[in-house]
Amino acid sequence: MGCMSTENDIAPEPVRFDTKIAVLLRDDLETWQRLNVTAFLVSGLGSQVPEVVGEPYEDADGTPYLPMFRQPVLVFEGDKQTLTTAHARALSRALPRSVFTADLFASGNDRDNRAAVRAVPRDGLDLVGLAVYGPRNGVDKVLKGARMHP
Repeated sequence: MGCMSTENDIAPEPVRFDTKIAVLLRDDLETWQRLNVTAFLVSGLGSQVPEVVGEPYEDADGTPYLPMFRQPVLVFEGDKQTLTTAHARALSRALPRSVFTADLFASGNDRDNRAAVRAVPRDGLDLVGLAVYGPRNGVDKVLKGARMHP
């Protein structure tokens, strides 16, 4: 016999988070660049902010899988000025953040990527992506003017 739901069944409360993980992409990137930049930007978050990572997964056969973020990652887009402004706001709020600059498309490894970012003063970075984590309202203020990625 199958389970039948009754009006006495209580739906679980939706999980709500006081924090937000967000990625802001420059709106002139090609599709492959958007995907690549997003993956790179969020890759360090779990090591620096361990509370964003959930528990490991396991299928019905007991096959283990790596844990993932415990909450959604929201992806936004904006023009170059929107990214520059969001970067400054994230810095002023001291929120955990990662950056991806146009120079990184020419590199193929972490060492060269870090050197490319280190070679440019903060205000001169050619930002194509920014990830930020923090309290919902703080992240919302950082991303003011950006729009949800289509």
